[in-house]
Amino acid sequence: MEDQPSRARPDRADPAGVTRTWLYVPGDRPDRFGKALGCGADVVVIDLEDAVAPGRKETAREAAADFLGRARARPVYVRANPLGEGGEEDLAALRDTRVSGVRIPKCERPAQVAEAARLLPDVPLVPLLETALGIERAYALATGHPRVAGLAFGAADLAAELGTGHRDVLDAAAYRVLLAAAAARLPRPPMSVFPSVRDLDGLAADCARGRARGFFGRSVVHPCQVPVVNAAFTPSSEDVAGARRLVERVEAAAKANGSGAWLDEKGDLVDAAALRQARAVLNAARPSTGSGGCG
Repeated sequence: MEDQPSRARPDRADPAGVTRTWLYVPGDRPDRFGKALGCGADVVVIDLEDAVAPGRKETAREAAADFLGRARARPVYVRANPLGEGGEEDLAALRDTRVSGVRIPKCERPAQVAEAARLLPDVPLVPLLETALGIERAYALATGHPRVAGLAFGAADLAAELGTGHRDVLDAAAYRVLLAAAAARLPRPPMSVFPSVRDLDGLAADCARGRARGFFGRSVVHPCQVPVVNAAFTPSSEDVAGARRLVERVEAAAKANGSGAWLDEKGDLVDAAALRQARAVLNAARPSTGSGGCG
């Protein structure tokens, strides 16, 4: 018998499947939290790790917990510090708040995920794979605990560890994350941060490249990147219309004669896999709720 994931993926509402943008905001800048919610990003991520200087960690932790004690219009995640480096205090502060989920940085062992779940029960967890060891253990991390809601890839820290930011090397690592997520029946992972904040044309081209390779959505660090990423991962009207026609034809054929596969007018095979892809397009075709902009 083939190996199976150690647990079924937890059924959750968005942001798991159709999140295009994950907008980071520094945890020690509470004046930006509310503004970030209005930028059109699907998820706001309050960053307690890289964006916060060591001397301001406690200030950021308190600001995040205070903000997350109130209701919000859209999901807000937190990127905690690594366990053993303040992560335990971060997670303890988030208990009894309305945090939507937690990104666990530099995640390398399933035990780290289990400890995060113990400290903060009933909250979706997203391991951030940004070290060589974390990449090597991608599938184990994806299946290591029922609270894992997805995986994310971090290119910058991995490049620093490897001593190279060459695209071929980082692509190879990112594909490991992509395959592990698929094998564990988790959502397609988002792309890592695009560091050239003002190069919006470059961002759009890189998003198109990542989408063609199977990734969905992207982490961003500035509001001006949000509309570009939203557009890149929102199916065109032509794609939506085509997907809708395919779904309708499949359902009609199944009802009429029980057919599960056939060749369309172009000679392409239409089967269950094509139907899944069409439904994924329809699932991703929701409009952006904000225009974003460089503020």
